[in-house]
Amino acid sequence: MDNEWTLVEHLSELRRRVVYSLILVVLFFILSLVFVHQIFSVLEAPLGHVKLAVLGPGDVIQIYFMIAGFGSLGMSLPFILYQLWKFIQPALSPKESRAAMTMLPFAFLMFLGGVAFSYFVVFPIVLHFLLQLSFENFIVVMTAHRYFSFLVNLTLPFGLIFEMPIALLFLTRIHVVTPRMLSKMRKYAYFAIIVFASLISPPELVSHLSVATPMMALYEISIMLCRLQARRMAKNINISNSSSVVSKNIQGI
Repeated sequence: MDNEWTLVEHLSELRRRVVYSLILVVLFFILSLVFVHQIFSVLEAPLGHVKLAVLGPGDVIQIYFMIAGFGSLGMSLPFILYQLWKFIQPALSPKESRAAMTMLPFAFLMFLGGVAFSYFVVFPIVLHFLLQLSFENFIVVMTAHRYFSFLVNLTLPFGLIFEMPIALLFLTRIHVVTPRMLSKMRKYAYFAIIVFASLISPPELVSHLSVATPMMALYEISIMLCRLQARRMAKNINISNSSSVVSKNIQGI
């Protein structure tokens, strides 16, 4: 009976956190719709003089809703992460809970950094390369739906990819992974990165390299950060053990 009540409590708590998150997402969705023309101008800037086309009146509403939807999710992300942490907090030890809470702001900043890196660096390179190929033999008519779908499919994964150092630091802090383990898994990680980059980028070499290279660099940065974290943890343990020994010697005197 207690187990059933515990399950019901968890489901009730999950529903409460989801409702809170949905309310904020809806509010930001409305706010994004109010400023959708300004957001649209920013997102189409990489196109330069290329104009977007729509295939019917209904496409305009669909595009505006797509822009507002992703804008609201981006603005709601810190609150959603906080609600997620509050939901899983009872299952964490005090040490794990403190570690997760400490890293939440950095997780949000890394997500923004990944999206910004993709939008300002990777996306223009891939877009201009593909447009140059198209201009050689074709008249380019780019629909707004295709353009924004391409933009989202290339930028959003980078936001998630940039969470890699934060996730691995957290796992190192709670002793789930070690820097040695990550180093041994390097070739498998590189293979997974290449496969993932091939799936989310256009089917040509420049796009694959533009996506895979930053991911590999992030993996190496994650290993270095985890090594620093492991050394600091070992140093704290040594200091704690030394303090304990000194305390016992003083008590013995």
